[in-house]
Amino acid sequence: MISISDVKRIVFCDFDGTITVEESFVAVLKKFAPELSAQLLPQMYTRQMTLREGVRKILESIPSSRYPEILDFTQPQPIRPGFVELLDFLDSQKVPLVIVSGGLRGMVEVVLGQLMQRVHAIHAADVDTSGTHLKVLSDYEGDTELIAKVQVMAEYAAEQTIAIGDSITDLNMAIHASIVFARDRLAKHLDEHQKPYILWNNFEEVRDHLAKSWR
Repeated sequence: MISISDVKRIVFCDFDGTITVEESFVAVLKKFAPELSAQLLPQMYTRQMTLREGVRKILESIPSSRYPEILDFTQPQPIRPGFVELLDFLDSQKVPLVIVSGGLRGMVEVVLGQLMQRVHAIHAADVDTSGTHLKVLSDYEGDTELIAKVQVMAEYAAEQTIAIGDSITDLNMAIHASIVFARDRLAKHLDEHQKPYILWNNFEEVRDHLAKSWR
């Protein structure tokens, strides 16, 4: 494991729709709380409701007894091509990768499996299943986010921060990063904020760009 105490560079990577090919967390919300998701997700996308409020309401409407089903549903999610190759490259450069997910830690862990040992840390929401319904727990709750990704970034000291993401949940992280790899909704939001970014489709492209810029 790379020591985090004296790194010049660090990579912060979103999970849903970034490491995974599909938006697995949104798929979970729609499957396990379809009516509430249909009502609240559009409000979150248009920023009429905060992610923190909407995601918490949806998750906490799901019975705790269904949590194992959520993990079973998530586990087969395919990982975007090139992720292992990116990890290999970052290892060779002694650059840590930190996963910052607006979803649930358990979902990240079941999808990554053995790859979990190769990432420096996972920051995501946890759930307490001891009650009748899921209770969301977050160490990095912000004004609008369940996981305030900029708060997570502030925990790490590095001269250069690289953000990789795909959606509105990654916007604040991207705005605060030195280098941004953006796709899908995130790219559109960054255009609006006039924040420069590198468009990407797979992790080989991320690796190749970093290899060239760090040469």
